[in-house]
Amino acid sequence: MNGEKFSWKKRAKSFVYAFAGILRLIKCEHNARIHIVLTICAITLGILLKISPIEWIAITLCIGGVFSAEAVNSSIETLSDRVTTKNDEYIKQAKDYASGAVLFIAIAALIVGCIIFIPKLIDLL
Repeated sequence: MNGEKFSWKKRAKSFVYAFAGILRLIKCEHNARIHIVLTICAITLGILLKISPIEWIAITLCIGGVFSAEAVNSSIETLSDRVTTKNDEYIKQAKDYASGAVLFIAIAALIVGCIIFIPKLIDLL
């Protein structure tokens, strides 16, 4: 802590910055747009297939996890590109780790989606 006094106004301003970051992520990052499309698909399927509250919790956590990982990955890439435009093995390694983290959570989200939606879709046949 920097010893600054608590301020509701500053806390509210931090939400403005956070929402600006979310909008920038969606506007500037192609993968975030893919995540938006898949999020809409998951929510639509959830509504149409009437998934349970616990299934909604799992889907919501997956969506939040994927977007959070994508935001962290994009942050690392942006800062890395600002530090140097030259090839640097350590920066490449950090970027690879960050994109790998997105892939981990995206695969986990896909598995959760399959576990929830495939049996319900099969029941419709």
